[in-house]
Amino acid sequence: MSTIKEFLAADHRKCDNFFALMEEKAMKSLSEAKEACEEFAKEAERHFQMEERVMFVEFENKTGMTEGPTAMMRHEHSQMRTLMKQMCEAIDADDKDKFFGLSETLMILLQQHNMKEEQMLYPMAQQHLSEESDKVVEMMKSMVVE
Repeated sequence: MSTIKEFLAADHRKCDNFFALMEEKAMKSLSEAKEACEEFAKEAERHFQMEERVMFVEFENKTGMTEGPTAMMRHEHSQMRTLMKQMCEAIDADDKDKFFGLSETLMILLQQHNMKEEQMLYPMAQQHLSEESDKVVEMMKSMVVE
C-alpha cells in the first residue's frame, strides 16, 4: 500500500503527463488540443476532488487546522480551475497566444502548488494520519468524480 504522499505525488505526475500531451497537441493545432485540454482538466479536477473531499477533510478533522495549508491549497485549486476553463475557451476561440499564455501561467502555478503539497502538506498529512493512511488512500482511489 502506498502512503498518502506517494499516492498523491504519483497522481501529480499523471496529471503532468496529461498537461504535456495537451501542450504537445496545441503546438500542432488548437483544434487537435481540445480533447486533450478537456482530459487534462478532468484529471486535474479528479485530483483536486480527492484532496478536497477526502485527504483535506481527514487532515482537518484530525488536526483542527481548517484555515491553514488546506485553505491555501483550496484557494490555489480555485485559481487553477479558472485558468483551465479559460484555456478551453481560448481553444474554442482559436486563440493560440491566449492559450499558451494561460498554459504558461498554469504550469508555473501547478509547479509551485505541487511542490508545496509534496514538500509540506503531504508529509504533514502522512504524519497526522499515519494510522488512517491506508484507509485515506483507499477512499481517494474509490472516488467517482462527476
